[in-house]
Amino acid sequence: MKLLVIGCGQCGGRIADEFALMAKKAHIQSGLDILTNVLAVNTDVADLSGLANIKSDFQHRILIGNKKTGGHGVGKMNDVGADIARTDGDKVIEAIRLSPRLADTDAFMLIAGAAGGTGSGSISVLTHMIKERYLDKPVYNMIVLPFRYEETTEERSIYNVGTCLKSAYLAADAVFLVDNQRYLKKNAPIRNNLAKINRMVVKPFYNILCAGEETNAKFIGSKVMDAGDIIQTLSGWTVIGYGRAKTPRFEVNKLVDFREKSSETQRGVQAMDEALGDLSVKCNPTEAKKALYLLTTSPGQMNMDLINDLSSTLKSMATEAIIRTGDYPRGQGTDVEVTVILSELVNSRKVMDYFSRTIEYINHAKRRQSGVEYEQMGLGETFKDIPSLL
Repeated sequence: MKLLVIGCGQCGGRIADEFALMAKKAHIQSGLDILTNVLAVNTDVADLSGLANIKSDFQHRILIGNKKTGGHGVGKMNDVGADIARTDGDKVIEAIRLSPRLADTDAFMLIAGAAGGTGSGSISVLTHMIKERYLDKPVYNMIVLPFRYEETTEERSIYNVGTCLKSAYLAADAVFLVDNQRYLKKNAPIRNNLAKINRMVVKPFYNILCAGEETNAKFIGSKVMDAGDIIQTLSGWTVIGYGRAKTPRFEVNKLVDFREKSSETQRGVQAMDEALGDLSVKCNPTEAKKALYLLTTSPGQMNMDLINDLSSTLKSMATEAIIRTGDYPRGQGTDVEVTVILSELVNSRKVMDYFSRTIEYINHAKRRQSGVEYEQMGLGETFKDIPSLL
């Protein structure tokens, strides 16, 4: 699958930068092109300057709202970020139009942090603009949820998250949710910590994107996971996970003992369990209506017993989901890797919690302004009270 990636704001730009690095790795190691272009959009010059892998010309690092912000950002006011995107979004559309490999693009991926200003506000607006112009290509969002300390110390963050999530859900074909807190390592230097988090966010996409672009016949799976499978799976709230397990090395032409064969299959299931336990946002797999998994390992490790056990494991967890499967016989050594996507999640608890807290924030702000007590209503009744940035 070939993506055109657009990072919005500081968080989105840095993750897009990691995608650009991943694309270089795929090209160098496997000769595969999995991204057709990578852009970064921001109102802050310093944030754009700090990127390392995205091309540095103005068609790839796109400054918007310079007249309004002077190149210094919007100060976490995501409604301002949305207004600027509406005004200057044509710069992004023009950069997309000039992408030499636009015709090869299977889908767009826009990335932003939910709690910020520029990314949180602009992602849904830009998504809507892209969908209006490219009707035949799906547009996905990746929304990065804030750290716990941001939620407790920065009151505006919850409001930004709620409005960003609602607007993205209304605009995008699917929304990948990423919880920063799940990747946080305590007592590690913040610069290294954030860089590692960004790498961990991007890593699960590597095999999924490469599998369908493989050109070497010996590395093409018996059931290829291509763009069509992924597009048919992705819908609504979505999470992704990745697991890896090592298997014993066997000598060539040596008959494998039945105990070793059993251990080999168990390690495959271990990789599946790790992927499900390390999803980008904690959720209940039974809430998914669609799912897929990709098995990646060396050709010698690929067998039907392993695939059958992985399918049974995922079906036992995601009992309500339509499941698509794929295999990619290009793993390194004897490692077994499993990538899992759960999509069309119904009533994601994490999202519903943000919506509830956003409504509380809005009601509290209204009470402070007017002194009027607002009756507490259910989420279904008050969802409409959360402003849309579109």
